[in-house]
Amino acid sequence: MKFEGTKDYVATGDLTMAVNAAVTLERPLLVKGEPGTGKTELARQVANSLGLRMIEWNVKSTTRAQQGLYEYDAVSRLRDSQLGDERVNDVSNYIRKGKLWQAFEADEKVVLLIDEVDKADIEFPNDLLQELDRMEFHVYETGATISARHRPIVIITSNNEKELPDAFLRRCFFHYIRFPEPETLRQIVAVHHPGIKESLLTTALTQFYELRETPGLKKKPSTSEVLDWLKLLLAEDLSPEDLKRDGANALPKLHGALLKNEQDVHLFERLAFMARRQGR
Repeated sequence: MKFEGTKDYVATGDLTMAVNAAVTLERPLLVKGEPGTGKTELARQVANSLGLRMIEWNVKSTTRAQQGLYEYDAVSRLRDSQLGDERVNDVSNYIRKGKLWQAFEADEKVVLLIDEVDKADIEFPNDLLQELDRMEFHVYETGATISARHRPIVIITSNNEKELPDAFLRRCFFHYIRFPEPETLRQIVAVHHPGIKESLLTTALTQFYELRETPGLKKKPSTSEVLDWLKLLLAEDLSPEDLKRDGANALPKLHGALLKNEQDVHLFERLAFMARRQGR
């Protein structure tokens, strides 16, 4: 069972090596990187490539680790008992299975994605240590122990918003997805926009990398944002000449696809203003 990338996802050699190493070690693969560099999509493509079903757990700031195991609905049971419902005699009627439970009880090997683990409380990763290590957990309400029938391939993503505990990191295989080099980005663009003209692509990517490297930029545009930008350029049928910037306007065409906050827009407006003053 080896991941080698797919026709819809350009995976670098070190990324495919990381996926396969995590599978071999039977450890969760912790993937970090800038937002928009394809961390979540990696899990989908690993599942597609290996012919496995994917179970996705999207973590939010309010998510608790227990929700990944199960939740006991005591309120519904109390209400049913007041109504004389016979369901109350079986506590399992009030237990909702979480994503880990679903992955553990699957009849076949699955890919379990725990997406954006760093959004939750700092204790969230620590609360999952035992379950991810032993691949089992105890249901206190029923006394049952749920063990994984087939050890899932666990992929955990993080946007680096907060540090993860050392004990959690120790149990993972780690990979950082770096922002793609120009040649790799060209391959990614070819997957999504196969008919783009070479001259337009060269001009657009040159401008894009210049924008990313602008000192003082608060949020650098990501891979997904450059793909959106190129889609707009193609929809508007713009030429390389249309993308040319001068001192009067430092903002790229359709910059709303690339710059996502007013501070960065103001930065380029100031650069244009300074260029005009120097040109006098």
